[in-house]
Amino acid sequence: MTYQKIKVGRTARYYVLGEITEKTKNVWVCFHGFGQLASFFKKKFEFMANEETVVIVPEGLSRFYLDVMTGRVGASWITSDMKEEEVEDYLAYINSVFQTATININLENVKLSVLGFSQGCTTAARWANQIDKTVSNFIIWAAFFNKGIEDVIDPEKLSQSNNFYVYGSEDMYFKDHPELIMQMYKNLTENINAEVVIFEGEHRIEIAVLKDLIVKINSANL
Repeated sequence: MTYQKIKVGRTARYYVLGEITEKTKNVWVCFHGFGQLASFFKKKFEFMANEETVVIVPEGLSRFYLDVMTGRVGASWITSDMKEEEVEDYLAYINSVFQTATININLENVKLSVLGFSQGCTTAARWANQIDKTVSNFIIWAAFFNKGIEDVIDPEKLSQSNNFYVYGSEDMYFKDHPELIMQMYKNLTENINAEVVIFEGEHRIEIAVLKDLIVKINSANL
């Protein structure tokens, strides 16, 4: 029996915070982590949406039960199984979301920013790597790139952006492995000139920290 593949259509879910109009100046695309749903993840960014700023939050194509007893559901971007095909599928999906959401505006007139959390960081980097538009701000939050960030994005693509690497001091994935932090610090500061932001907290997006980052980004863009 030989291995076969087939392309299929399916229904995906995403959220848009704010309304895209001729007044829109900033578009953010934010990618959730493993086991999260966009419906909950989007709440972290609701404060950002206003007359000039829109936030697009896609959801991973693969959903599964986090807890079969409660029926709690999560989503994932990728696994190691059929990895190349999954990357191809989710990039096509995210491109479609972005094109659909921004169809009524001239993208030359807006700043594009990208944020990834945990597993969503590799998705964010891969997507930013293949789009034509320059990224203005790139935030990777609680990420670890096994082979370095250059494995998922050409560092030159981020040479004109404000780049940040954010993680919590009590993050369960890094707390007992300082060598991973040092590896990431060296890789990201040398390859994409990332500013490292460490906060007191765990493996999650802290809205207060994100608000401070947005203030810093807005001030730099004045």
